[in-house]
Amino acid sequence: MKKTALPLLLIVQALNTAYAQEAPPATEKVMPKVEVKGSAAMDIRRNDTATKIVVTQEEILKNGDTSIGEVLKRLPGVTMDGVQGRGGNIRMRGLGAGYTSIMLNGEPAPPGFSLDSLTPDMIERIEVMRAATAEFSTQAIAGGINIVLKKAITTAQTEIKTGLQTDNGQPGINVNLQMSDRKGPWSYSIGGGIMHGEFDRPSRGMTEAGGAAPLLHHGASTSEGRFRSFNLAPRVNYAIKPGDVITSQTFIAVNRFNATNTERITTLAGADPMFSTQDLNIRSEAEMFRTDLSWAHPLGEGAKIDMKAGFNYNHRSAEAPSRQSGTVYERSRNVTSSASDKGFTTTGKYSSPLIPGHALATGWDIGYSKRDEDRIQRETYLRAPKQLTPQNLDEVFSADVTRLAAYAQDEWNVTDRWSVYFGLRWEGVNIKSTGTDYGSIDNNSNVLSPLFQTLYKLGEKKKDQVRFGLTRTYKAPGVGDLIPRRFTSNNNSETSPDFMGNPNLKPELAWGLDLAFEHYLGEGAGLLTASSYARRIEDITRRRVDFIGGSWVSRPVNAGTANTYGIELEAKLPLRSLMKDAPGVEMRANLTRSWSKLDTVPGPNNRLDQQVPISGTIGADWKLDTMPLTLGGSFSYQGGGEVRISTEQYAYSVPKRALDMYGLWKFTPKTQLRVSASNMLHQDNVNQSRYVTGSSYRSDTTINPTTVQLRAMLEVKL
Repeated sequence: MKKTALPLLLIVQALNTAYAQEAPPATEKVMPKVEVKGSAAMDIRRNDTATKIVVTQEEILKNGDTSIGEVLKRLPGVTMDGVQGRGGNIRMRGLGAGYTSIMLNGEPAPPGFSLDSLTPDMIERIEVMRAATAEFSTQAIAGGINIVLKKAITTAQTEIKTGLQTDNGQPGINVNLQMSDRKGPWSYSIGGGIMHGEFDRPSRGMTEAGGAAPLLHHGASTSEGRFRSFNLAPRVNYAIKPGDVITSQTFIAVNRFNATNTERITTLAGADPMFSTQDLNIRSEAEMFRTDLSWAHPLGEGAKIDMKAGFNYNHRSAEAPSRQSGTVYERSRNVTSSASDKGFTTTGKYSSPLIPGHALATGWDIGYSKRDEDRIQRETYLRAPKQLTPQNLDEVFSADVTRLAAYAQDEWNVTDRWSVYFGLRWEGVNIKSTGTDYGSIDNNSNVLSPLFQTLYKLGEKKKDQVRFGLTRTYKAPGVGDLIPRRFTSNNNSETSPDFMGNPNLKPELAWGLDLAFEHYLGEGAGLLTASSYARRIEDITRRRVDFIGGSWVSRPVNAGTANTYGIELEAKLPLRSLMKDAPGVEMRANLTRSWSKLDTVPGPNNRLDQQVPISGTIGADWKLDTMPLTLGGSFSYQGGGEVRISTEQYAYSVPKRALDMYGLWKFTPKTQLRVSASNMLHQDNVNQSRYVTGSSYRSDTTINPTTVQLRAMLEVKL
């Protein structure tokens, strides 16, 4: 902590001196501003027939976050699984991973893509779409999140950001560079950054069983290591003539990770586990490259065609030597693995104002990717019964994923108050795979999705409006869920099973309804919204645990029909829209309550696995009038509780509470310091898995302590 604090104090002292030299004379009185300016993002949200929330770059950067996940968790209806402050899968409306479509520049994120590879400085805007449209993939039962990378601007600009951070006493540093310029028909922008961090993450656990074979185990684990990342996103535009533009967009990310993990299990009652100690070293490397070339070309009579072709490559490799020991058994194991994904995409859209008041468009979306993966496992038993042989594995597989889609849509302005959107999209996915330990797999899924949305403005001033949507969406099984390759557990049990895929999975199909009421307080003066949704999902997929061949195995299976529905409330309110003499405070709040029921699982709590029942955020930003200081903070809540996954399986997660705060001091118009503290409540993260049969049960509980993360970022525009 002291290593981090000293440079920060020196930075603050030097810049404070600079500000004192450039500040206006004390006799100049700074008058408070009462003007309320309109928001382009709010105008898009207000006037677009398809329901959409647009998050601007200013909102993305205000809290000093270093990952996109931290930004998304404050948005209405968006939550994250995993441990607080450590990333995780993005969810909308409480639904787990796979129900939310994650897109990069309007296309499905490529295989192996991680949101952690993007820094907030690289993002132009984030679009949150609660209901599907034909232009984007309808694999979006819960909704879609489109991340748009930065584009070139009209004026030259260079910005450098240097930051320090600390997490549980471990230091970290990040540096970001943004450059852009324009010369004649050419314009460009380059964004990039490097990050280095260290971590020390202890955890503890407990295994308990009752019935014929009672036991009680306590465990203590540690994970120490470091990570490094580098990313670069250059973009070049060439304007042939107004509206006729060729654009090249590239994204490069390189990540390195090293960790030393230990686990120690103490038996307080019952039998010892097979392995009570484990020492594991992990070294992993990942590289990602994605590039695309697009052309926006105007045609006669207002028509336009947009075409894009892209290529992506992703490679990951890891080595994990370990040593496990117990009362009877002791072994060394080394696992090496590598995976590569390469593929291409092409999209096109033809739009034409052929009929007055209509925006007709048709298009295509084609993608192909090939994955090659191997996992080599070598074991040596140092102590074991003679009949036990090492499990040496040479697992190699490949998979080809082909995606085809075609669509047509029309946005019709019926009157100046009423607009209607119609869309129809056909989308098909084919997955072929072969492996050394299983036969060939050929899985097909295709869905025809009719889509309808409408917007109607009420009243003379059109401050109130209602929305309605009817959509057909789906979720195709992923490659990992289809491949019947087994990943073994060190201490196999009902609550710590082996994992494998299921080649017979079918896609999940859903009909959805969305209804919303929106009230706008004035030009850029805030909003109040209330919305509801309902989804009926057929052939829902859940993981079932069975006893197969002497081991417990978890596999995904199609398990009946699920109904999910909920309500969402959101408010944004600048105080000056109510009182001219009020401080420059902007308040925001959102709340989402979700319910679900799976018809093949007895109640209570038979909701969808891992669904978040309730989530919400309340926050405020205060821009002082008398000094160049902005203060802000937010409190987020994410509900938990028990879920009944099947007749025997239960899961529990603790409700999560997070408090984040930040301060921004402008030393000069081009120099500012942003200081932030996240996860200030440093609440323990608790998860439990339980398996119950008759009078016996077994449960595994994991407790991950969390820490406050402190950051300081110096931002300089040249």
